Amino acid sequence: MANTPSAIKRNRQTQKRRARNMQVRTGVKNAVKKVREAIAKGDAAGAKAALPAAEKALSGATSKGVLHRNAAARRISRLAKAVASPQKAAAPKA
Repeated sequence: MANTPSAIKRNRQTQKRRARNMQVRTGVKNAVKKVREAIAKGDAAGAKAALPAAEKALSGATSKGVLHRNAAARRISRLAKAVASPQKAAAPKA
């Protein structure tokens, strides 16, 4: 248990950051899941429509420091590649 005022404040800050990070991560997961589900169904138009939202969510997570910029770029690249592939590929883990 935190005893000093600085440790108590640090604990409060950590709780706020954790809540924000969880919310951002959940948004990213949901956006990516929509793209993956559209790809799995073979719905090319739906996947193309969902891709910009996933890119925005990933970029937002990067700007907030929730995701590393290279990790977000890698996930965006993999999603875009899966959406652009002509054959129905298995849903990538992005």
